[in-house]
Amino acid sequence: MASLILMRHGQSMWNAANLFTGWVDVPLTQVGIDEALTGGQKLADVPIDEVHTSTLIRAQMTAMLALSQHNGGKTPVLQYADSGDTMSQNERKMVDWSQMHEDADATNILPVFVSWQLNERMYGDLQGMNKQETRDKFGDEQVKIWRRSYDTPPPNGESLELTAERTIPYLKTVLLPGYDAGKNLFVAAHGNSLRSIIMHLEGLSREEVLGLEVPTGVPMMYELQDGTWKRTMG
Repeated sequence: MASLILMRHGQSMWNAANLFTGWVDVPLTQVGIDEALTGGQKLADVPIDEVHTSTLIRAQMTAMLALSQHNGGKTPVLQYADSGDTMSQNERKMVDWSQMHEDADATNILPVFVSWQLNERMYGDLQGMNKQETRDKFGDEQVKIWRRSYDTPPPNGESLELTAERTIPYLKTVLLPGYDAGKNLFVAAHGNSLRSIIMHLEGLSREEVLGLEVPTGVPMMYELQDGTWKRTMG
């Protein structure tokens, strides 16, 4: 049976500094590195056929560090997609020049797909702000609404509902077809992008998802059993 493995990135430098991060692209701390390695050890013998991660470095670091612990013997290789006439010269060169020779052995490659749809929700005007100072300025209740409500976004940012409008189509059009084809998929992403996906898989209500916490660096494995998604790890 195929599996869908979801894993939130390890602690980032702005997690440690208690700052709103969103789409600001910051790396992992040493704690986050250790979390990713530990999570990867739990997956060391779990078959993985395909990897999906966001465009943000903290998720990509988590994916690669976790895969460094894998016993499958394959090399993770980033896949660059041709997006047509909108590509810059450098982007076009990356697509063209990153290809393996047609006679090369591709059986030892583990493809890694990078997608903005899996990015963390964008925190708008809060990005880079200290969380406690934001509470002091706007009040605990208002910040709680911005952070934990389903459909109320922070100023100029995304709500969980808006985040789901990009993650769920990616789940349905990219991830699930791969799963249905028998592939074991590993997704390294973010707290809110994964909350929206888990909400869909587990059929959580708007109220139930508010209490959902996704731990950092902990792989969560899902399998479709008799038409229902069951969490079998994490």
